[in-house]
Amino acid sequence: MKKKAYITDLDGTLLRSDQTLSPFTTNVMTNALEQDVIITYATARGYISAQSVVSEIPWKYPLILYNGALIYDGVNRTVIDGYWLERDISNEIIDVGRKFGITPYYFSLDADHRERVLHESLRREGEKAFYQSRPQDPRFMEVRRLNCPPDYRTLALTYIGLYEELEPIRCGVMELYGDVIHAHMMPDYYIHNHFFLEFSHAKANKRDGLQLWSSHMGIDLESTVVFGDHINDVGLFEAGGTRIAVRNAHERIRQLADHIIDSNELDGVAHYIRQQMEQSGVDTFISTLGGQ
Repeated sequence: MKKKAYITDLDGTLLRSDQTLSPFTTNVMTNALEQDVIITYATARGYISAQSVVSEIPWKYPLILYNGALIYDGVNRTVIDGYWLERDISNEIIDVGRKFGITPYYFSLDADHRERVLHESLRREGEKAFYQSRPQDPRFMEVRRLNCPPDYRTLALTYIGLYEELEPIRCGVMELYGDVIHAHMMPDYYIHNHFFLEFSHAKANKRDGLQLWSSHMGIDLESTVVFGDHINDVGLFEAGGTRIAVRNAHERIRQLADHIIDSNELDGVAHYIRQQMEQSGVDTFISTLGGQ
């Protein structure tokens, strides 16, 4: 029997609504990884941001970051593979936003493969709230005028604002590059009434990201079990073998799911993985230190 691989989204799926892991989830995932169960995560976050909320779990398999733009080895802190947006296109996307008085966060890898987030002076509510939600994050760097440096690789360009502010930017960019980029707009989990508008390489999505990850891991897609909750997980569900939606998931994700489990607040992912381990005869001793 082929070994299964479990790939979970973070925000709204593995993480509770306050961006924390329960002791129960931490213990289940740690126990599973120690017994060589293949578990990783696929997230819109970068490595530094993700680890700020899930570092209690000793992840040891490659990670799918920036909605599929980057496959990353978190153990050795090295880039495995990814999809980068061309420099000229990146600069043009910045220029489109500038015409509407808005500049994005520029998520990238520098010449030394380090994560960087360049941005101009932050003046708008959503931009400030996003920055403040990531205190002491070493990726962030303010620049006088934002552009794509010659030796940087673009992971994503992310605008944050009200829907009516971002929609004209989306339309303008899609008119120019709709056939060669991936554009995604979704409500922000944590900033009231605000949206994320993200532009990236056409293959920088969780569908192609999972396919790239599976290729590097030597795992058939049919052997993957994926967990998600929001629209940016549609690609993950399109490519995954078994699709699991948490009960709090968006209706579109629920429609695509093979199974619906307990919500992120009730440790749905951890309970499912623990059940699968029990059925396969894997030891599922869970420490109760710290409560559940």
